[in-house]
Amino acid sequence: MRNNVFPTKGNLLSTKKSMALAKMGFELLDRKRNILVREMMQLIDKANSLRSEINDVYNQAYKALQMANITLGICEDIAKSVPVEQGVQITYRSVMGVEIPTVTIDTSELQMPYGFLGSNSQLDKAYISFYKAKLVTVELAEIENSVYRLANAIKKTQSRANALKNIIIPNFEETTKFITDALEEKEREEFSRLKVIKSSKERKKVEQ
Repeated sequence: MRNNVFPTKGNLLSTKKSMALAKMGFELLDRKRNILVREMMQLIDKANSLRSEINDVYNQAYKALQMANITLGICEDIAKSVPVEQGVQITYRSVMGVEIPTVTIDTSELQMPYGFLGSNSQLDKAYISFYKAKLVTVELAEIENSVYRLANAIKKTQSRANALKNIIIPNFEETTKFITDALEEKEREEFSRLKVIKSSKERKKVEQ
């Protein structure tokens, strides 16, 4: 960078100002990265807990469905009467500029969508178990999507912070040193020139 900058006081001030802004930018990016990492780690802990829970919930649900199939025969016709879930809503919240999803689902009073004729308690148990599995799945989907978004944001933030720290700021420091050294050298040359002129004038006065 320094090869493209003419060593003047104006350029020195401009470079110092740019370097100060770059350092401030690095500090802000570093702070943002730390906040995002902290947020992501909290979600990862929750996701690990939910993954363990969701395996148990689905195992129970499929066992309950198996028992319902055994006692009622294949429940395909009854399953068709279960409506498709339409109550999932997605909104977003911002964490340091990163849009994090908040997934909600209608959890109004649970009602069986099929009649009592042709069903039994095993089918009810299977339906309730899969309802619980649906709720856990929605929660896990929200958290895993949030972790994915945060991880991408952390990667980009870290990349920008590294560019500032390892490339841009050192370039500004090098340019500042180059201009400062050049100006100091120019001042020394000017001082020496003035000294020579003064000595020359003094000799002429003596000769006169």
